[in-house]
Amino acid sequence: MLDLLTRLRVAPVGGRRAPHKPLLLLWLFGRLAGTGTTKTTYLEAYEPVSQLISDFGPAVGSPAAARHRAAMPFIHLERQLWDLRDATGREIGPGAPERGRWLLDAGAAGRLREPVEALLGDGATLAAAARLLLDLHFTPALEPMICDQAGLDLSALEAPQPGSRGLAAARRPRASGFAEAVLRAYAYQCAMCGFDGKLGRNPVAIQAAHVHWHSRGGPDVVANALALCALHHVLFDVGVLGITPGHRITIASDYVATTGAGRAVDDLAGQPIRSARPGQPTVDIVYIDWHRVQVFKGDHRAA
Repeated sequence: MLDLLTRLRVAPVGGRRAPHKPLLLLWLFGRLAGTGTTKTTYLEAYEPVSQLISDFGPAVGSPAAARHRAAMPFIHLERQLWDLRDATGREIGPGAPERGRWLLDAGAAGRLREPVEALLGDGATLAAAARLLLDLHFTPALEPMICDQAGLDLSALEAPQPGSRGLAAARRPRASGFAEAVLRAYAYQCAMCGFDGKLGRNPVAIQAAHVHWHSRGGPDVVANALALCALHHVLFDVGVLGITPGHRITIASDYVATTGAGRAVDDLAGQPIRSARPGQPTVDIVYIDWHRVQVFKGDHRAA
């Protein structure tokens, strides 16, 4: 089963990453943990799954397109994992129309196949499978938000249970010394706001952020990284903040805030990214372009 999850077909759509299947699976994992079954109709699933895809996948151009983003993974999730049938019990194949209205009219209902669901009935196995999907398709700053929205409490699932089998998820290790090299390159300051807080002599809440995500093949090099405070790291990874080819900060057009603290993010629009120390590389345009296409939400806002 772990091998099937590793080999999910997640081909880009229009050159943009398509994490639709991993997000459907994570939602199904949360449903299994909460109710004991993954069985669901499309009517039950399309709103929460489409919201997950809109929140943690690339943006789409219209509310109508966002409303039924769950249709694609509902139809195309690998049949070794997924059993999809219409209201009469007839199997729906992967060649069916990729349209939400068609699925609703057909009374489509799916569930993970019984051997898969039985294996995931073990909490540690379910948590390991979820962590594998998160590690392969997302970035660490997003993991708690995705799990919360999917209804997954991985810590509770990982609590030792008698006879627990578990699964070891193979992760691509980060290069040793990467984080420290990035923080040194930016003098332990956030490249967006300049935050450089310390507790005694130790920097706090300053993190090394990949521009092109590690999980999507981004290299562990300073040219693919920024030192960011914890807040701006999350906002960068979720797509609120982006970088222009001219190394200036851009804000997603859908970002809104009413308090002074929230509007401080808007004040970053058009500001230059702080430069790395002399002799250190600036962020490469190749990685900036990846983030702009694959992560950043919406158009660049004018300064």
